[in-house]
Amino acid sequence: MIGRLSGILLEKNPPQLLVDCGGVGYEVDVSMSTFYNLPGVGEKVVLFTHQAIREDAHLLFGFGNAEERAVFRQLIKITGVGARTALSILSGMSIADLAQAVTLQESGRLVKVPGIGKKTAERLLLELKGKLGAELGAGGAHAVPDSQSDILNALLALGYSDKEALLALKTVPAGSGVSDGIKQALKALSKG
Repeated sequence: MIGRLSGILLEKNPPQLLVDCGGVGYEVDVSMSTFYNLPGVGEKVVLFTHQAIREDAHLLFGFGNAEERAVFRQLIKITGVGARTALSILSGMSIADLAQAVTLQESGRLVKVPGIGKKTAERLLLELKGKLGAELGAGGAHAVPDSQSDILNALLALGYSDKEALLALKTVPAGSGVSDGIKQALKALSKG
């Protein structure tokens, strides 16, 4: 298996790259988050890779860091999530956002990613729970109690952005009921 490539970046055609490694050009598909952090054409690049061997193709997927590759590998283990869908997820949201969505069990964030339907989003949340979300909790981020998760989901359903909803949630006292919490969060949002 090819686990890492180090060479000269020859071409950048989203989502595919051509990397020259000692005279051999490797075609590598990357997520958009990796793509935006690439050096210029003609410069040295290092990518962590995942090689997929199918009947009709040998494919290489590249990542800017080992963490992104690990998340990709977790995603492709899930039934109904192929390599292209996993790249789409990693292109549509950061690893931290994905971990937070898993921790809070928010399918609404995943459904915004092209190619992810409601059923696939729910399957992702179920199968990644305890694998990806736990890493976020271990990183020192605050765990959100169930009532706060419900308040956050309500705000997202009302059309507020993730950032607005999370800021408003901070104004809600711990232990507030869902109904009161939503009212308090909406008051905070109307003042802002």
